[in-house]
Amino acid sequence: MIMPYTAKIKVTLRQSILDVQGKAVEHALKNLGYHTVESARIGKYIEVTINEESLMEAERICNEISQKLLSNPVMENYSFELEQVN
Repeated sequence: MIMPYTAKIKVTLRQSILDVQGKAVEHALKNLGYHTVESARIGKYIEVTINEESLMEAERICNEISQKLLSNPVMENYSFELEQVN
């Protein structure tokens, strides 16, 4: 039976990559008086609904779309959580 799964995907720059947007946010926060903010990094959050028969197949698809489209494997890491929609 086909079930809908919600994939919650987070894409972030690898630690070795300079995050220019994150540095700008960090600087702005300090200018606003938030001196305890040590660092900021910017990423992406994507939700995708996948209709599949098994959690394993939904995970495979989520990995594929994250690698092929949603992230740049040279510069970014991704992680995801899958939830079955009731």
